[in-house]
Amino acid sequence: MKRILLASAVAMAVTGSVQANEHSGTYAFDKKDAHQFITFRISHLGYSWLYGRFNDFDGQFVYDAENPENSSVSVTIDTSSLDSNHAERDKHLRGKDFLHVSEYPQASFKSKRVIVDDEGEADIVGDFTLRGVTREVTLDVEMLGHGKDPWGGYRMGFEAETELRLEDFGIPTNLGKASETVEISISVEGIRQ
Repeated sequence: MKRILLASAVAMAVTGSVQANEHSGTYAFDKKDAHQFITFRISHLGYSWLYGRFNDFDGQFVYDAENPENSSVSVTIDTSSLDSNHAERDKHLRGKDFLHVSEYPQASFKSKRVIVDDEGEADIVGDFTLRGVTREVTLDVEMLGHGKDPWGGYRMGFEAETELRLEDFGIPTNLGKASETVEISISVEGIRQ
């Protein structure tokens, strides 16, 4: 499970199903109208799932239809915006045992390369920084659509997923075998600038 923001558009360009330059450009996340989500889930003792989200994040992606490998994405997350729908748990998750947001107020992803396979599917590989630790992660993407919007702009939307090991990012709390990894899902709509 690994995803983020460009690969299906890459696939469309490879298969030639749209005109090459029709949707190339730089896209800013639609933060103003809240057409974006970063959610997570982690197993609770192997018996159920704990779900949450980050309410405040921003970013942009650049899509190059003629040379998809030159596309890129960057995301910045306000870690204090974590929301698991339980105030006391959120306070604990923001503290030193987990995200330590007073010391590390941001997490980020910056792509390094886009890898396109023979079927036109792609992975986006980049550096993810959380709790002051940077690791290379691979994100897998699904394009939801693109085209003109009712206000004269041009939009492109994606879903993305990845899976992270807590200990890889210096999180000191051991939650047990069932909770060693957290699944991250991202859904964004970008507006061409």
